[in-house]
Amino acid sequence: MSENQDLRDQKFVYDFTEGNKDLKDLLGGKGANLAEMTNLGLPVPPGFTITTEACKVYLDSGEEPPALRAEVSAHLDALESRMGKRLGDPGDPLLVSVRSGAKFSMPGMMDTVLNIGLSDASVTGLAGQAGDERFAWDSYRRLIQMFGKTVLGVDGDLFEEALEEAKATKGVGVDTDLDAADLKKLVKHFKKIVKTEAGRDFPQDPREQMDLAITAVFDSWNGDRARLYRRQERIPNELGTAVNVCSMVFGNLGPDSGTGVAFTRDPASGQQGVYGDYLQNAQGEDVVAGIRNTVPLADLEGIDKASYDQLMKIMETLENHYLDLCDIEFTIEQGRLWMLQTRVGKRTAGAAFRIATQLVDQGLIDEAEALKRVNGAQLAQLMFPRFDDQAEVELLGRGIAASPGAAVGKAVFDSYTAVKWSRSGEQVILIRRETNPDDLDGMIAAEGILTSRGGKTSHAAVVARGMGKTCVCGAEDLEVDTKRRRMTVGGTVVEEGDLVSIDGSTGKVYLGEVPVVPSPVVEYFEGRMHAGADDADELVVAVHRVMAYADRVRRLRVRANADNAEDALRARRFGAQGIGLCRTEHMFLGERREMVERLILADHDDERAEALEKLLPLQRKDFVELFEAMDGLPVTVRLLDPPLHEFLPDITELSVRVALAEARKDHNENDLRLLQAVHRLHEQNPMLGLRGVRLGLVIPGLFAMQVRAIAEAAAARKDAKGDPRAEIMIPLVGTVQELEIVRDEAETVIAEVEAATGVALKLALGTMIELPRAALTAAQIAEAAEFFSFGTNDLTQTVWGFSRDDVEASFFTAYLEKGIFGVSPFETIDRDGVGSLVRSAVEAGRATRPGLKLGVCGEHGGDPESVHFFHEVGLDYVSCSPFRIPVARLEAGRAAIQSQGSDSR
Repeated sequence: MSENQDLRDQKFVYDFTEGNKDLKDLLGGKGANLAEMTNLGLPVPPGFTITTEACKVYLDSGEEPPALRAEVSAHLDALESRMGKRLGDPGDPLLVSVRSGAKFSMPGMMDTVLNIGLSDASVTGLAGQAGDERFAWDSYRRLIQMFGKTVLGVDGDLFEEALEEAKATKGVGVDTDLDAADLKKLVKHFKKIVKTEAGRDFPQDPREQMDLAITAVFDSWNGDRARLYRRQERIPNELGTAVNVCSMVFGNLGPDSGTGVAFTRDPASGQQGVYGDYLQNAQGEDVVAGIRNTVPLADLEGIDKASYDQLMKIMETLENHYLDLCDIEFTIEQGRLWMLQTRVGKRTAGAAFRIATQLVDQGLIDEAEALKRVNGAQLAQLMFPRFDDQAEVELLGRGIAASPGAAVGKAVFDSYTAVKWSRSGEQVILIRRETNPDDLDGMIAAEGILTSRGGKTSHAAVVARGMGKTCVCGAEDLEVDTKRRRMTVGGTVVEEGDLVSIDGSTGKVYLGEVPVVPSPVVEYFEGRMHAGADDADELVVAVHRVMAYADRVRRLRVRANADNAEDALRARRFGAQGIGLCRTEHMFLGERREMVERLILADHDDERAEALEKLLPLQRKDFVELFEAMDGLPVTVRLLDPPLHEFLPDITELSVRVALAEARKDHNENDLRLLQAVHRLHEQNPMLGLRGVRLGLVIPGLFAMQVRAIAEAAAARKDAKGDPRAEIMIPLVGTVQELEIVRDEAETVIAEVEAATGVALKLALGTMIELPRAALTAAQIAEAAEFFSFGTNDLTQTVWGFSRDDVEASFFTAYLEKGIFGVSPFETIDRDGVGSLVRSAVEAGRATRPGLKLGVCGEHGGDPESVHFFHEVGLDYVSCSPFRIPVARLEAGRAAIQSQGSDSR
């Protein structure tokens, strides 16, 4: 059978009586819910739905399915027969709306055309049918305006300007004060605008109007605003939209008519009550467009009590049927209520948690369903402080929302000043073109970080998220001058010490202090607010209940990425079940960095031994504090893994210093020797150079010193009656031979410590899987590793061939706009590429060593969607920054519930 024959045999149009709410893939959300309300016996105007499959055929081929017109004609005939009217009949016309309706709600993103079927001939028939000439001409001008803008591509402002001119000429403020004669003139003006701008007359054939409107709705799926919305909401591009053709009911037939929007609960707070807006003598777009002031839905009781009472009963019916907050659109036509749409309503993050637990208490859903109704992104929103949206603000610019939160402080332009001012009690915002590891002290001291360069995975962004710091990156309009200690934005100059406010949830940057609203949810997680106490916030109680259930059902354990005792203790408060990544390179700052520099550049064994001897007690103290903070829980310590250049002097600065000294004939032998050594070790691509296990193999004693520090700290903790559970992780392994060499050295050191202290140590030895070759040879590597931890940051980088420090700023925006990416692969794991390597490494590793412990410690460990993938492939734990632990816990619970549902099916 040919493809065209297949399309002719396929059903592309469904009457509202044929569908149901479970057919959203086929009928879109609007069509499925109109069918569901029809099945419930609610007052829905008759109509039919053209399926998303028809849209997909059109978008793929540029043509409608061959049988679509005939199917539409058959359903239109049935609709006309049911209504006793014909589309556009001059005497008694049937009018219809043509409305979009995708599977997922995309409010206002796609197109709608009302009053189709009106023409020069039928407008008088409508006037006679309604007994209201003004209503008929008002409906006709609306059709020409919507059709001209939506279908023919005419600039909508031209119609708005003509409408304003008509009101000004009449001397009235609202369009309802225009009479039939005024509207007739406006229709004539509108038709001239269409002729001039579109190069054709407004179509008088009602079927042509409907067919063109259907095509326009299909086309609107790929409109700019729809594509942008889908990217933001991660809605797949291939779904397409359904088209709903519905007989018109009129809210603009006088004071006993109107239109409105209602919610079964407050979408902002989740509280039950009467929420919504109503507008007398209006059609639906008037409410959405805000052209006229609405009244609260509660006022409808005094305007039309019978319709109000009926609406309240329908709202209760819908909420009990959908078991959720419902968003409803309705029209009243001369005292008769009609339901035009319902959907599970969008809500704030706080409302989501409150409503989920309210519905449990009402016996409408169980705890498992409540957990499905919330998500990690919503929890993250609740955890970060936010600016008061009622405050007056002066916007300076906008960048990338890299790490959520609201931060206020004095502008500082270097790390030293940030630390100095912070120690003096000042709150500061560290402003840089971009940050690097040397800025870490300043980043820790600052309330927030602002950079004019970089993206969501830049150094500033990654470190800020790890610390729970607010961060805005890539604010290109800001000209940062660190030498003059100022930032210029247009004509505004921000000097060091001036107050600025940054919003890491929106990327907005403000001048001055914007009032901040604290998060009670963070106070709860940190133990400063106890759910169940008399003064506990209702939201905190809801979060507590959902989190408690998530913790009971999840299989994945959640650890923290933490490098010091303070972060470790915070992680425990947030529910961490251990440390999955302690990055020892973060312990080498200030004086220690110079020690490592001397170690790397050492020419002789004596120099190297001296540097190692100084580093050992410092490292041991770090680990003693860490093991004490995480007593009884596993702590995975990664041996040194920085790119080499982070521990070497900057080659440009050093070259300039040597050149200036030579020009002054003031030679410095140490600088000359240093420059020669830096030249010798200089790498074009340090991320793929002498780092990780390679550094440990090339520099004798480096890893042995770290292993000894870990072992001695564990022995000391055991002596103190503690329960240290250290795991030693070797980074950047690409072949089992590297791991075997380091493992042999580590086991020798551990044995020496056991002999010296008399303490038996059980230290697990494992590796990171962060190179494609490691993933591909996981079966071999598992022979020498007791655990794997997937370093998905570097694995993503090496699989894609991307430098995460560079690519976001250069071409990721274009890739997102073109649909190559749905989301950055550094933000959410690439299931097809990186994910397939993780999956195969899991299978191969466990085939070799069935008890192999498996985790992930890259940024993806705290990403909600990625957590579901890690549950699916069978990892034992995820590890993420302390502030993302609650999100990971919640999503691990949701993943467990969803997988149970899949198994049961």
